[in-house]
Amino acid sequence: MQNTTFPRTQIGELSVSRMIMGTNNIMGGSHRTKARDRHIKEINNNRKAVAEICESYLSYGVDTIIGCLVKSDFAMDGIRDAEQNTGKKITVIELGVFDTADTHQARAEADAFLRSCADAGVDICMPLHYVVEKLVNKAERRIERIEDYLAMIREHGMTPGLSAHMPEIIEYADANEYDVESYIQIYNASGFLMQMEVETVHRMIWDAKKPVLTIKPLAAGHLNPFVGLTFVWNSIRAQDMVAIGCMTPDEVHEVVEYSLAAIEHRRPVVEGRSHQYTKV
Repeated sequence: MQNTTFPRTQIGELSVSRMIMGTNNIMGGSHRTKARDRHIKEINNNRKAVAEICESYLSYGVDTIIGCLVKSDFAMDGIRDAEQNTGKKITVIELGVFDTADTHQARAEADAFLRSCADAGVDICMPLHYVVEKLVNKAERRIERIEDYLAMIREHGMTPGLSAHMPEIIEYADANEYDVESYIQIYNASGFLMQMEVETVHRMIWDAKKPVLTIKPLAAGHLNPFVGLTFVWNSIRAQDMVAIGCMTPDEVHEVVEYSLAAIEHRRPVVEGRSHQYTKV
């Protein structure tokens, strides 16, 4: 496989790779079974494994990672080891989890958490989907008090975005001109975990005023990489991104090649599976 630099896009003033390193297959969120979660944690919940996976992505110019990272020392240590080993910077997108209660104490704790993200070197902070969704007012088509937290993110020197499992969040944020530079949205060919049909989410992505970071392209393993990645890369815009997590460096090489082949409209150059009739 060619050692090709992956295409890039912008989140605000930051240049990021269009492929984003996902971390469910590092942290242990399989969306499958408890046994699989445990297996992921056993092999990848250590700085050496994280560094090796990150270095594999970096070899293709994939230099952006997303996850709930700052509270996991092994994850942040592995990211920094990969940077040191390669001499390349990794842009960190933190999925912020904090209390959104409308009290002085909760706001202070949220601000302290966001400060800790900045101190850890987070570049982009996107409040996690269930944090954002607690504030959604469907009747008024707005997200209550989200501007307060977005301002905190800016004040701490990070770029703000929003994680959205609920597709309407993108529409509400655009309509109200909230200070965000990107959105996260679930998007895959099977409709896995999507709250609306694929066609509607596709329209919302194309109508979004800011770049959209799509997640779960393989539907947590329900789609194989060729099918899932070919669909997503060929149905999003040139400014949009795809986050995909891998359990091993070998998987990184495969998903990069499948993705580049989809973007370039060519045949992927990968070894076939261990089956006598499979010749990809």
